[in-house]
Amino acid sequence: MLKAIRHNLNLTQKLPSPHILKTKKHKTEKTAATFTAFFPGKIITASAAVRSFSDRATGTAMEDLSGHLNIPPAASAATLRHVDRMINSNHYTSPSRTIYSDRFIPSRSASKFALFNIASPPEGRDDSSSAYTTLLRTALFGPDFAPPPTPEKTASPAMTLPSRNIFRYKTETRQSMHSLSPFMCEDSVPGVVHGPVKAPRKVPRSPFKVLDAPALQDDFYLNLVDWSSHNVLAVGLGNCVYLWNACSSKVTKLCDLGIDDLVCSVGWAQRGTHLAVGTSNGKVQIWDASRCKKIRSLEGHRLRVGALAWSSSLLSSGGRDKNIYQRDIRAQEDFVSKLSGHKSEVCGLKWSYDNRELASGGNDNRLFVWNQHSTQPVLKYCEHTAAVKAIAWSPHLHGLLASGGGTADRCIRFWNTTTNSHLSCMDTGSQVCNLVWSKNVNELVSTHGYSQNQIIVWRYPTMSKLATLTGHTYRVLYLAISPDGQTIVTGAGDETLRFWNVFPSPKSQNTDSEIGASSLGRTIIR
Repeated sequence: MLKAIRHNLNLTQKLPSPHILKTKKHKTEKTAATFTAFFPGKIITASAAVRSFSDRATGTAMEDLSGHLNIPPAASAATLRHVDRMINSNHYTSPSRTIYSDRFIPSRSASKFALFNIASPPEGRDDSSSAYTTLLRTALFGPDFAPPPTPEKTASPAMTLPSRNIFRYKTETRQSMHSLSPFMCEDSVPGVVHGPVKAPRKVPRSPFKVLDAPALQDDFYLNLVDWSSHNVLAVGLGNCVYLWNACSSKVTKLCDLGIDDLVCSVGWAQRGTHLAVGTSNGKVQIWDASRCKKIRSLEGHRLRVGALAWSSSLLSSGGRDKNIYQRDIRAQEDFVSKLSGHKSEVCGLKWSYDNRELASGGNDNRLFVWNQHSTQPVLKYCEHTAAVKAIAWSPHLHGLLASGGGTADRCIRFWNTTTNSHLSCMDTGSQVCNLVWSKNVNELVSTHGYSQNQIIVWRYPTMSKLATLTGHTYRVLYLAISPDGQTIVTGAGDETLRFWNVFPSPKSQNTDSEIGASSLGRTIIR
């Protein structure tokens, strides 16, 4: 019946003469009867019906057909769909187009089939990684850096496809290319506040204070400068010990050993009230700095005492006689134990921050680690090729130990005493005289002798140089750090003590230390 309707409609359009229409009256009446069955009470012409169906087939809105057929709005939608299915079944094919929806439909257009060993048709290449690589290369090396293209990475623009995730929504939002760079971000992202880029910390290249220190010995194996927790600096000058108060700049003469003796080492107790003084006669004197009174004089060493280290009430002393003595100042005995192991003068001693391990360095190029109860070293490190005076424990990582070698070695080495392993080595190019860690940041400072006499601030663990400080004309043999962890003082054979602000404060990197704000200029320590 439908074929007859379509055929009669076509004939009606081709025969405009009333005479011909009259001869085909029975067909037209049949067609009209058919449409009347579909649309009761409505009489339409065949040409209007054909034109309406033709418009529908070409994508015209269904409301247009409703207007031609004069169908009530309430019944037009369902009726037209019914007619459309009957008229265009097996004849009408809708044009293909992308259908957008809110459904989550997986798209396999850019799936990584190789991850699952599935062959995919070669429809193009994904160049989003190359775009990201280009942005990253520009951010790291600058816009002028351009490696030569390779045949594998050369592709025509027509063969490139945008990268998409395996699962995506049909409607996507195009992002800015800046979002691909890890160094740039868009300011228009809602809810994200981008702070200013933090500039590298600047270390002043000049000392803010210089003290004249007459008779400060130029001897690599001595330790003549130490800074107490009460902000008092002790300096051994010749046969005397002087105290310099960093808050008031007041200088006090603590003791005079006499013409036949020399000060070889000084060391403050952790509480900051007692000072140990090692002498060239092999004695160790304990002084109460607050009253300028000697408390005890301890025997044991046969030769000079060049290294001292405190651990609570326990004092360790190392001398030219190759021995280390452990002394408890609460006991009546001069020493409680004797540590033997070095084959030459002991010139470096440092207790760890937890007071469990003692590191010792000697002129035999050896670095030993002792525990609280051992009389023999529990760890031995023999990689240095010169005397080991510079020793420092990290306050940030348990068991991390740094050591520096003399002129023939020039290296700073790092050790993990927990795992008994050598971590790294840095050749500084100069004799390493002292090492100290910052308490506030993971950095350390080293002082050097031959041949550059420089002071270097290092960032750990990269060991990148933050600053190189110069000013001393002799080897920088002595080093101490202030109790606030911001200022260091260096001493050299040029008979000067120089104060440098090298480390930030724990709270603010812009806060000046107490000593740094107290006074500037050059004075004499005695």
